[in-house]
Amino acid sequence: MAQPNHDPTAGDVLGVYLRGQATAFLRALRVHEGGTANGSDATESNEAARGLRGAARRIAGSLSTFRVVTDSAWADSLRTELVWLSSTLADEHVYAARLSRLMEALQRLSGSPDVPSPRPAQPSGALTVGSARAGALLERQLTLARTRAHSATLQALGSSRFHAVADAVAVLASEVPLDRVAARGRIEEVLVPLASVTETRLDTAVSALPDADATTAYSAHEDSAWYEVRRLLRVHRYAREALGDDVSRLTAAGLTLDRHRDASEAATASATAARTPRIAPATAYALGVLHADQRHAALAARQTFHTLWHPVPATTPS
Repeated sequence: MAQPNHDPTAGDVLGVYLRGQATAFLRALRVHEGGTANGSDATESNEAARGLRGAARRIAGSLSTFRVVTDSAWADSLRTELVWLSSTLADEHVYAARLSRLMEALQRLSGSPDVPSPRPAQPSGALTVGSARAGALLERQLTLARTRAHSATLQALGSSRFHAVADAVAVLASEVPLDRVAARGRIEEVLVPLASVTETRLDTAVSALPDADATTAYSAHEDSAWYEVRRLLRVHRYAREALGDDVSRLTAAGLTLDRHRDASEAATASATAARTPRIAPATAYALGVLHADQRHAALAARQTFHTLWHPVPATTPS
Protein backbone atom coordinates (compact mmCIF):
# COMPACT_ATOMS: atom_id res chain seq x y z
CA MET A 1 0.00 0.00 0.00
CA ALA A 2 1.32 3.42 -0.94
CA GLN A 3 2.36 5.65 1.92
CA PRO A 4 0.30 8.85 2.28
CA ASN A 5 1.97 12.01 1.08
CA HIS A 6 2.94 14.62 3.65
CA ASP A 7 4.14 18.15 3.42
CA PRO A 8 7.91 18.54 3.87
CA THR A 9 8.98 19.45 7.38
CA ALA A 10 11.61 21.96 8.47
CA GLY A 11 14.05 19.09 8.83
CA ASP A 12 13.28 17.83 5.32
CA VAL A 13 14.00 21.19 3.68
CA LEU A 14 17.11 21.97 5.71
CA GLY A 15 18.40 18.44 5.24
CA VAL A 16 18.10 18.63 1.45
CA TYR A 17 19.98 21.94 1.37
CA LEU A 18 22.78 20.85 3.70
CA ARG A 19 23.27 17.52 1.96
CA GLY A 20 23.43 19.30 -1.38
CA GLN A 21 26.09 21.72 -0.14
CA ALA A 22 28.05 18.88 1.45
CA THR A 23 28.02 17.04 -1.87
CA ALA A 24 29.22 20.20 -3.65
CA PHE A 25 32.02 20.51 -1.09
CA LEU A 26 33.19 16.94 -1.64
CA ARG A 27 32.98 17.29 -5.42
CA ALA A 28 35.12 20.43 -5.35
CA LEU A 29 37.56 18.75 -2.98
CA ARG A 30 38.04 15.83 -5.37
CA VAL A 31 38.73 18.21 -8.25
CA HIS A 32 41.12 20.28 -6.14
CA GLU A 33 43.05 17.26 -4.89
CA GLY A 34 43.17 15.79 -8.39
CA GLY A 35 44.42 19.05 -9.83
CA THR A 36 47.11 19.36 -7.17
CA ALA A 37 48.31 15.82 -7.81
CA ASN A 38 48.23 16.04 -11.61
CA GLY A 39 49.43 19.61 -11.98
CA SER A 40 46.24 20.81 -13.68
CA ASP A 41 45.90 24.37 -14.92
CA ALA A 42 45.44 27.18 -12.45
CA THR A 43 41.92 28.00 -13.66
CA GLU A 44 40.57 24.56 -12.74
CA SER A 45 42.32 24.66 -9.38
CA ASN A 46 40.99 28.14 -8.63
CA GLU A 47 37.44 27.12 -9.52
CA ALA A 48 37.70 24.08 -7.26
CA ALA A 49 38.99 26.21 -4.39
CA ARG A 50 36.16 28.67 -5.02
CA GLY A 51 33.66 25.81 -4.90
CA LEU A 52 35.13 24.62 -1.61
CA ARG A 53 34.89 28.08 -0.07
CA GLY A 54 31.35 28.62 -1.30
CA ALA A 55 30.05 25.28 -0.01
CA ALA A 56 31.85 25.73 3.33
CA ARG A 57 30.34 29.20 3.79
CA ARG A 58 26.85 28.02 2.90
CA ILE A 59 26.97 25.12 5.33
CA ALA A 60 28.42 27.30 8.09
CA GLY A 61 25.87 30.06 7.48
CA SER A 62 22.96 27.63 7.49
CA LEU A 63 24.15 25.96 10.69
CA SER A 64 24.21 29.39 12.31
CA THR A 65 20.81 30.56 11.05
CA PHE A 66 18.97 27.27 11.58
CA ARG A 67 20.97 26.08 14.60
CA VAL A 68 17.89 25.15 16.67
CA VAL A 69 16.74 22.71 13.98
CA THR A 70 19.98 20.73 14.24
CA ASP A 71 21.96 18.99 16.92
CA SER A 72 23.33 22.25 18.32
CA ALA A 73 26.62 20.90 19.71
CA TRP A 74 27.43 19.25 16.39
CA ALA A 75 26.41 22.37 14.45
CA ASP A 76 28.56 24.68 16.57
CA SER A 77 31.63 22.49 16.19
CA LEU A 78 31.33 22.01 12.44
CA ARG A 79 30.51 25.67 11.83
CA THR A 80 33.66 26.78 13.67
CA GLU A 81 35.82 24.47 11.56
CA LEU A 82 34.21 25.50 8.28
CA VAL A 83 34.70 29.19 9.05
CA TRP A 84 38.38 28.48 9.70
CA LEU A 85 38.69 26.53 6.46
CA SER A 86 36.92 29.03 4.21
CA SER A 87 38.97 31.89 5.65
CA THR A 88 42.23 30.00 5.13
CA LEU A 89 41.35 29.07 1.56
CA ALA A 90 40.31 32.64 0.71
CA ASP A 91 43.58 34.39 1.61
CA GLU A 92 45.64 33.26 -1.38
CA HIS A 93 42.89 34.16 -3.83
CA VAL A 94 42.42 37.58 -2.21
CA TYR A 95 46.09 38.55 -2.57
CA ALA A 96 46.28 37.33 -6.17
CA ALA A 97 43.11 39.21 -7.15
CA ARG A 98 44.29 42.36 -5.38
CA LEU A 99 47.61 42.36 -7.21
CA SER A 100 45.89 41.86 -10.56
CA ARG A 101 43.45 44.67 -9.81
CA LEU A 102 46.18 47.12 -8.83
CA MET A 103 48.38 46.28 -11.84
CA GLU A 104 45.49 46.86 -14.22
CA ALA A 105 44.60 50.11 -12.51
CA LEU A 106 48.19 51.36 -12.73
CA GLN A 107 48.32 50.56 -16.43
CA ARG A 108 45.04 52.34 -17.02
CA LEU A 109 45.95 55.41 -14.99
CA SER A 110 49.34 55.78 -16.63
CA GLY A 111 47.80 55.54 -20.10
CA SER A 112 49.29 52.16 -20.99
CA PRO A 113 47.84 50.73 -24.23
CA ASP A 114 47.80 47.27 -22.66
CA VAL A 115 44.62 47.96 -20.68
CA PRO A 116 41.66 49.96 -22.07
CA SER A 117 40.94 52.96 -19.91
CA PRO A 118 37.30 53.66 -18.98
CA ARG A 119 38.37 57.08 -17.72
CA PRO A 120 40.66 59.69 -19.26
CA ALA A 121 44.32 58.77 -18.80
CA GLN A 122 46.31 60.81 -16.35
CA PRO A 123 48.55 63.20 -18.27
CA SER A 124 51.16 63.50 -15.56
CA GLY A 125 54.64 62.43 -16.55
CA ALA A 126 55.40 61.76 -12.90
CA LEU A 127 52.72 59.08 -12.86
CA THR A 128 54.17 57.42 -15.95
CA VAL A 129 57.64 57.44 -14.44
CA GLY A 130 56.54 56.20 -11.04
CA SER A 131 53.98 53.61 -12.09
CA ALA A 132 56.55 50.95 -13.05
CA ARG A 133 58.32 51.24 -9.70
CA ALA A 134 55.02 51.38 -7.86
CA GLY A 135 53.93 48.22 -9.66
CA ALA A 136 57.17 46.47 -8.81
CA LEU A 137 56.81 47.43 -5.16
CA LEU A 138 53.21 46.23 -4.97
CA GLU A 139 54.13 43.01 -6.75
CA ARG A 140 56.89 42.27 -4.23
CA GLN A 141 54.66 42.95 -1.24
CA LEU A 142 51.55 41.16 -2.46
CA THR A 143 53.43 38.22 -3.98
CA LEU A 144 55.13 37.67 -0.65
CA ALA A 145 51.75 37.78 1.11
CA ARG A 146 50.28 35.40 -1.47
CA THR A 147 53.20 32.98 -1.09
CA ARG A 148 52.71 32.90 2.66
CA ALA A 149 48.97 32.36 2.21
CA HIS A 150 49.66 29.54 -0.26
CA SER A 151 51.96 27.84 2.24
CA ALA A 152 49.32 28.23 4.96
CA THR A 153 46.71 26.70 2.63
CA LEU A 154 48.90 23.70 1.81
CA GLN A 155 49.64 23.21 5.49
CA ALA A 156 45.93 23.44 6.34
CA LEU A 157 44.88 20.99 3.63
CA GLY A 158 47.44 18.48 4.84
CA SER A 159 46.50 18.78 8.49
CA SER A 160 44.54 16.35 10.62
CA ARG A 161 42.19 19.23 11.38
CA PHE A 162 41.21 19.53 7.72
CA HIS A 163 40.77 15.79 7.29
CA ALA A 164 38.46 15.78 10.30
CA VAL A 165 36.40 18.55 8.67
CA ALA A 166 36.27 16.65 5.37
CA ASP A 167 35.14 13.50 7.17
CA ALA A 168 32.41 15.44 8.98
CA VAL A 169 31.18 16.92 5.70
CA ALA A 170 31.22 13.46 4.11
CA VAL A 171 28.91 12.22 6.87
CA LEU A 172 26.73 15.31 6.40
CA ALA A 173 26.29 14.44 2.72
CA SER A 174 24.25 11.41 3.75
CA GLU A 175 22.91 12.27 7.20
CA VAL A 176 22.07 15.57 8.89
CA PRO A 177 21.98 15.47 12.71
CA LEU A 178 18.67 17.18 13.51
CA ASP A 179 16.80 18.16 16.64
CA ARG A 180 13.91 15.71 16.79
CA VAL A 181 11.33 18.21 17.92
CA ALA A 182 12.24 21.31 15.85
CA ALA A 183 12.91 19.29 12.71
CA ARG A 184 9.32 18.00 12.69
CA GLY A 185 7.90 21.51 12.66
CA ARG A 186 6.28 23.18 9.69
CA ILE A 187 8.51 25.25 7.42
CA GLU A 188 6.52 28.45 7.90
CA GLU A 189 6.60 28.03 11.67
CA VAL A 190 10.28 27.13 12.05
CA LEU A 191 12.53 27.97 9.09
CA VAL A 192 10.77 31.10 7.85
CA PRO A 193 10.93 32.94 11.21
CA LEU A 194 14.60 31.98 11.61
CA ALA A 195 15.38 33.30 8.13
CA SER A 196 13.46 36.47 8.98
CA VAL A 197 15.88 37.09 11.85
CA THR A 198 18.73 37.30 9.33
CA GLU A 199 16.72 39.79 7.30
CA THR A 200 16.03 41.96 10.34
CA ARG A 201 19.71 42.02 11.28
CA LEU A 202 20.64 42.94 7.73
CA ASP A 203 18.05 45.72 7.50
CA THR A 204 19.27 47.16 10.80
CA ALA A 205 22.87 47.20 9.60
CA VAL A 206 21.93 48.76 6.25
CA SER A 207 19.88 51.45 7.99
CA ALA A 208 22.94 52.41 10.02
CA LEU A 209 25.08 52.96 6.92
CA PRO A 210 25.91 56.58 6.09
CA ASP A 211 24.59 58.09 2.90
CA ALA A 212 26.72 57.60 -0.20
CA ASP A 213 25.68 60.07 -2.88
CA ALA A 214 27.63 62.15 -5.36
CA THR A 215 28.42 64.77 -2.70
CA THR A 216 29.68 62.29 -0.10
CA ALA A 217 33.41 61.90 0.47
CA TYR A 218 34.82 58.42 0.91
CA SER A 219 35.78 57.54 4.48
CA ALA A 220 37.85 54.45 5.22
CA HIS A 221 36.61 54.56 8.82
CA GLU A 222 33.23 53.41 7.52
CA ASP A 223 34.60 50.29 5.83
CA SER A 224 34.01 48.00 8.80
CA ALA A 225 30.29 48.84 8.78
CA TRP A 226 30.11 48.02 5.07
CA TYR A 227 31.99 44.76 5.59
CA GLU A 228 29.49 43.78 8.27
CA VAL A 229 26.58 44.46 5.89
CA ARG A 230 28.32 42.26 3.32
CA ARG A 231 28.63 39.44 5.86
CA LEU A 232 25.01 39.72 6.98
CA LEU A 233 23.79 39.89 3.40
CA ARG A 234 25.62 36.67 2.61
CA VAL A 235 24.10 34.90 5.63
CA HIS A 236 20.64 36.13 4.67
CA ARG A 237 21.10 35.02 1.06
CA TYR A 238 22.07 31.52 2.16
CA ALA A 239 19.00 31.36 4.39
CA ARG A 240 16.76 32.29 1.49
CA GLU A 241 18.55 29.80 -0.77
CA ALA A 242 17.77 27.05 1.73
CA LEU A 243 14.09 28.00 1.53
CA GLY A 244 14.18 27.90 -2.26
CA ASP A 245 13.51 31.62 -2.69
CA ASP A 246 14.65 33.83 -5.56
CA VAL A 247 17.91 35.44 -4.42
CA SER A 248 18.82 37.32 -7.60
CA ARG A 249 18.44 40.73 -5.94
CA LEU A 250 20.51 39.62 -2.96
CA THR A 251 23.15 38.20 -5.27
CA ALA A 252 23.44 41.45 -7.23
CA ALA A 253 23.73 43.46 -4.01
CA GLY A 254 26.34 41.03 -2.73
CA LEU A 255 28.46 41.37 -5.86
CA THR A 256 28.36 45.14 -5.42
CA LEU A 257 29.59 44.79 -1.84
CA ASP A 258 32.32 42.44 -3.09
CA ARG A 259 33.47 45.21 -5.41
CA HIS A 260 33.42 47.65 -2.51
CA ARG A 261 35.54 45.34 -0.38
CA ASP A 262 38.01 44.71 -3.21
CA ALA A 263 38.42 48.42 -3.94
CA SER A 264 38.71 49.53 -0.33
CA GLU A 265 41.29 46.85 0.47
CA ALA A 266 43.21 47.72 -2.69
CA ALA A 267 43.25 51.34 -1.56
CA THR A 268 44.65 50.22 1.78
CA ALA A 269 47.35 48.18 0.04
CA SER A 270 48.32 51.24 -2.01
CA ALA A 271 48.55 53.39 1.12
CA THR A 272 50.63 50.74 2.86
CA ALA A 273 53.05 50.57 -0.05
CA ALA A 274 53.32 54.36 -0.10
CA ARG A 275 54.60 54.26 3.48
CA THR A 276 57.57 52.13 2.47
CA PRO A 277 60.75 53.92 3.62
CA ARG A 278 63.00 55.67 1.10
CA ILE A 279 60.82 55.26 -1.98
CA ALA A 280 61.26 57.81 -4.78
CA PRO A 281 58.83 60.76 -4.94
CA ALA A 282 57.53 59.62 -8.33
CA THR A 283 56.75 56.18 -6.89
CA ALA A 284 54.95 57.72 -3.94
CA TYR A 285 52.99 59.96 -6.30
CA ALA A 286 51.89 57.02 -8.45
CA LEU A 287 50.78 55.11 -5.36
CA GLY A 288 48.86 58.17 -4.18
CA VAL A 289 46.98 58.41 -7.48
CA LEU A 290 46.28 54.69 -7.32
CA HIS A 291 45.00 55.04 -3.76
CA ALA A 292 42.62 57.83 -4.81
CA ASP A 293 41.42 55.79 -7.79
CA GLN A 294 40.54 52.80 -5.62
CA ARG A 295 38.79 55.00 -3.05
CA HIS A 296 36.72 56.42 -5.91
CA ALA A 297 35.79 52.86 -6.99
CA ALA A 298 34.82 51.96 -3.43
CA LEU A 299 32.60 55.03 -3.14
CA ALA A 300 30.97 54.20 -6.47
CA ALA A 301 30.19 50.70 -5.20
CA ARG A 302 28.58 52.20 -2.08
CA GLN A 303 26.39 54.40 -4.27
CA THR A 304 25.44 51.45 -6.45
CA PHE A 305 24.47 49.39 -3.42
CA HIS A 306 22.18 52.11 -2.10
CA THR A 307 20.55 52.35 -5.53
CA LEU A 308 19.99 48.59 -5.64
CA TRP A 309 18.74 48.38 -2.08
CA HIS A 310 16.56 51.50 -2.17
CA PRO A 311 15.40 51.82 -5.78
CA VAL A 312 13.62 55.04 -6.66
CA PRO A 313 9.96 54.24 -7.44
CA ALA A 314 8.99 54.79 -11.05
CA THR A 315 6.81 57.85 -11.55
CA THR A 316 3.63 57.68 -13.55
CA PRO A 317 3.26 60.47 -16.14
CA SER A 318 0.42 62.80 -15.27
